[in-house]
Amino acid sequence: MEAQADHLVMLAVRDGDVERIGVLFDRHHRMLFNFFLRLTANRALSEDLVQEVFFRMLKYRQTFQPATNYTAWMYQVARNAHLDQTRKHRLEIVPDDDAAWRDAASADLDPLEQLEQTQDIGLLRRALAKLPLEKREVLVLSRFQNLKYGEIAEILNCEIGAVKVRVYRAIRELSQIFYELSGEKAS
Repeated sequence: MEAQADHLVMLAVRDGDVERIGVLFDRHHRMLFNFFLRLTANRALSEDLVQEVFFRMLKYRQTFQPATNYTAWMYQVARNAHLDQTRKHRLEIVPDDDAAWRDAASADLDPLEQLEQTQDIGLLRRALAKLPLEKREVLVLSRFQNLKYGEIAEILNCEIGAVKVRVYRAIRELSQIFYELSGEKAS
């Protein structure tokens, strides 16, 4: 239901009611921030990119069409903003901030289990940072942003089958990197 509401709000923004972009910002800025943080491992840059996305959404609002999926369109804008930033500054991922991952550690675990989970999260974060951008992006969209393969296919402008293959290959490479970092052999 919220997706339909987002769609209607964006249509209103497109048609000139630009103040309504605030509604979309309130609903999606955290999700976009987490998306960028997992791609860049940089809080300040992630905040800047969120602002850039909403600026671009206003600037290019006429490209939003009635048949457009709002979520896919928003992530296309986000992806383009990130790619432009990467090209402009040749960003290197240096994962030094566990903040994006801490919420994954459960408070229900005993201290030893929490420590083990935190260490695994740190390894996962480092492994994800070592993936090529295309593979990291598809994993973040599918596993952390919880987008459906159809939405990811729209964002990446490819077929659903291609998304499934990309996710599979990215997970396989991520697991190899994870096990290398942890000192275990991938099976």
